[in-house]
Amino acid sequence: MHNRYWGFIKDPIYGYIKVTELEKDVIDQEAFQRLRRIKQLCGAEYVYPAANHSRFEHSLGVMHLAGLAAQNLPIQLSEDDIAKLRLAGLLHDVGHGPFSHVFEPLLYRFLGKTHEDMTVEIVKGSSIADVIEDHGFDSKEMSLLAIGRCSKLPTYMNQVIHGTVDVDKLDFLVRDSYHTGAGYGSIDIYRLIYTFGVIDDELAVDYTALPTLESFLLARIQSFRTIYYHKVSRAVQIMLGKAIELAAEDVKAPFFKNIEEYIALDDYVMWSVLLEHEDASKIVKDIASRRLLKCAYERLYFIEDRLLVSLLANESVRRRIESEIASIAGLEQSMVFVDAPSLPSVPYARTMEMEAYQIPVFRIGLDGTINRYKLAEASQLVSLFKSFMNIVRVYTYREFRDRVYEASRKVLGSPTLSELISY
Repeated sequence: MHNRYWGFIKDPIYGYIKVTELEKDVIDQEAFQRLRRIKQLCGAEYVYPAANHSRFEHSLGVMHLAGLAAQNLPIQLSEDDIAKLRLAGLLHDVGHGPFSHVFEPLLYRFLGKTHEDMTVEIVKGSSIADVIEDHGFDSKEMSLLAIGRCSKLPTYMNQVIHGTVDVDKLDFLVRDSYHTGAGYGSIDIYRLIYTFGVIDDELAVDYTALPTLESFLLARIQSFRTIYYHKVSRAVQIMLGKAIELAAEDVKAPFFKNIEEYIALDDYVMWSVLLEHEDASKIVKDIASRRLLKCAYERLYFIEDRLLVSLLANESVRRRIESEIASIAGLEQSMVFVDAPSLPSVPYARTMEMEAYQIPVFRIGLDGTINRYKLAEASQLVSLFKSFMNIVRVYTYREFRDRVYEASRKVLGSPTLSELISY
């Protein structure tokens, strides 16, 4: 039986996570075990020394929370559906490449794919598929539920895995806060999970949990600024991305030809590959010695200025701006790096999306009627979050910092006094 209890795993966040025989069989597959060797927060360890946790334990945590959500929804789910949600949570990150999000631009450039696409391929095309099928489930269905896009299953089941308030975000906020010590993960995630509702087939949150939901969104914003988009973390990620780009130019491929070769890639393997490449090795040796790029210029762009931020996601636009800044500074373009949160390599960039404020909130009246609101309608505090900023930065090497700052001011405009205040 796929839901037969196997044992438990000790977790620093939740205590003990129960594991079924199906889940244990999936965990033991090479494609899942590789997640031990892919860091959850690539680059963050240069800011927060204890942030060395991996995608492996995060995936276990998401599985645990998916099970809690499944068991506490106001709709009676079958044992099979509960098992499916737990398994989807376990597998949701199995498609990540080396250095997590840093590998994303390479996937997109060569294959037009994201790590979610790779998740689907791995769940369907590796030994994980055999395990799933042996336990009586459809591997194709599970591959789509793992990324929250299985049309055969109810919308709310998909949203438990991939939505605005999903178990992935709940786990990484708490887990990343724990390992970094940043302190933004003290939200009551259980309150949110236990107040999940289903309105018109969509996942919603009970109005009584509104303060907790506000805390959740605020924690996402604060964590984005201080963890996921920290200037030093991003410096490491930019350097790794550049090293991967240099090495990829020689092989004219994304380092793998099939799923088996992709599964063989992890942080350790890629680090070794980069060390063997003449130009890339210089960059990774600088990272190893903490000779990092420095942020020469930073500017905050608010909602009304999102056009520029979205334009910077276009590689050709970004390269032209880098070229212009470098020209004014009297440098080669390779010495200047423009960074914006709209890039695919920025972890959890979706935290900035406006859709966050469309979270359905429901309130049950005294007569039993159910009233539905958008979150921004129910919370004045959340309406203030709408004007939250995007951060655009320009990086260079330490010795060129002043020159690049002046050139960036001419190209991107002078930052205001409030923007110069370090957070």
